[in-house]
Amino acid sequence: MAEGDLQAHLKQAIEALVENAASARFGVAVSGGPDSMALLDLMAQAFPGRVEAATVDHGLREASAAEAAMVADWCAAAGIAHATLHPNGAVRGNVQSWARAQRYALLEGWRIERGLDWLLTAHHADDQLETLLMRLNRGAGVSGLAGVRARQGVVLRPLLGVRKAALRDYVEERSLPHADDPSNSDPRFDRAVMRATLAGVDWIDVAAAGRSAAALAEVGDALDWIVDGLEVSHVRADDKGLVLDRTDLPRELLRRLLLRMVARLQPDAAPPRGEAIDRLIAAAREGGQASIGRALLKGGPCWTMKLAPPRRWQ
Repeated sequence: MAEGDLQAHLKQAIEALVENAASARFGVAVSGGPDSMALLDLMAQAFPGRVEAATVDHGLREASAAEAAMVADWCAAAGIAHATLHPNGAVRGNVQSWARAQRYALLEGWRIERGLDWLLTAHHADDQLETLLMRLNRGAGVSGLAGVRARQGVVLRPLLGVRKAALRDYVEERSLPHADDPSNSDPRFDRAVMRATLAGVDWIDVAAAGRSAAALAEVGDALDWIVDGLEVSHVRADDKGLVLDRTDLPRELLRRLLLRMVARLQPDAAPPRGEAIDRLIAAAREGGQASIGRALLKGGPCWTMKLAPPRRWQ
């Protein structure tokens, strides 16, 4: 994709994703990699004076501070406001999951503080394909196979229709400074393994896979719209928990209703996996009971879900 085509594609994508593109202020998450540097430069040209940038330095690599400084220096020369953000506290649990959660929390705080309307990330078509195949390999359903959403809340990903190679070519043509994160090729990480595997594959149509993901995202949105009405009409609270008074529904609608009920009772818990929800449905349809975390579902004419009391330690 030529430089001019890439600029036109980005502007068209932004205008399709948001209603206030003519006046909005945009924040761009910039790691210093070629993808995010390309996005920042493209945005600065498409929406001059309305773009700011932020880099999250997780402190996980020695080079990360220098990479953040590289982005800050380029932004200063280009007249773009830039902030370097640092996580609070030590790494907990899975490193990549922790880093992702920290990154989005820090960027959202920065966006609000700066009065920006939208936060942009540089996810591209190759990222989308990797995500789809990883989730397919894990048995994901409709929502999981929708992949990376082009718009999710205030987060926009306008480059999902662009190949990584085109972004790298753009960076080279524009002589933009950039750095390559070694974790992107570290075989300890699932995504890096998938990326290495796909590097030798030429029979997958990346653009077509992206269109499939977008179609599944629309299906997921339609199902959520249906479930919104079902939840209002058929899920009620009682003195013990929640009651679902209609259970003659297709399995996918039941899955989504039960996920919402679990989230209402355990708002801070991670969403359960699909097979765990299927186990709940099977037990309830037989008139039995099953639990996820502290949430206990009982079958019968109506399905009831309540929180089990905390365990008492001897």
